[in-house]
Amino acid sequence: MQPDAGAWGAVVRGPLLWLTVTLLVYLASQWLHARTGSTWLNPVLISVITMSTLLLLTRTPYVDYAEATRFIHFLLGPATVALAVPLYHRLNRLRTLAGPVTIALICGALTAVISAIGLGKLLGASDLSLLSLAPKSVTTPIAMGIAEKVGGQPSLTAVLVILTGIIGAVGGKAILDLLRINDPAVRGFAIGVASHGIGTARAFQMDEETGAFAGLGMGLNGILTAIIVPVIVDLLNLAP
Repeated sequence: MQPDAGAWGAVVRGPLLWLTVTLLVYLASQWLHARTGSTWLNPVLISVITMSTLLLLTRTPYVDYAEATRFIHFLLGPATVALAVPLYHRLNRLRTLAGPVTIALICGALTAVISAIGLGKLLGASDLSLLSLAPKSVTTPIAMGIAEKVGGQPSLTAVLVILTGIIGAVGGKAILDLLRINDPAVRGFAIGVASHGIGTARAFQMDEETGAFAGLGMGLNGILTAIIVPVIVDLLNLAP
């Protein structure tokens, strides 16, 4: 007996199925990461791969999936605001680091944008790709807004942002360990500036102070990048 296609379509587009599957996949990914301790088995990376595979196998349009899991998107707002709480408890430390944080922010934001455009040019990327690539180190909503403003392709930017975050979450700790950077505030701020929300989530897995400064880096870098990308695009005379 063939299943009712209309009934199956209603289930697929409904919020319960994909919301439940997404949560279960992420919990399973967290369990796998905790059991193995491997940086390559990052929960976000495993969840993205698993959910993408499931959507392809079930031929579920991403639009339907996004609609079904919109509650998770809604929670991103409160979760982002909540990042300020652990930072508030470290205001004294933040005051002593105000100067270094400012310098690191400017250097980090400029490096992220200029290196992305420079490497893209060396590899022969089109101007449209360069404009989409420039804001790849800030959180997705800000990056997509920047890309749209300068003439890039927001959907391409979103993919690049996610890839950047995953790379930072997977390799950030190893790079900082290799460079013998042990201060939690420094480690966290570097991860937040370089790999936005996904990196910040990984930073909180290290410890609370690292996560707090990662959240600070993510927020400040989003603001600064939104200012400098249009300026750099104009200076380089990139055409959409």
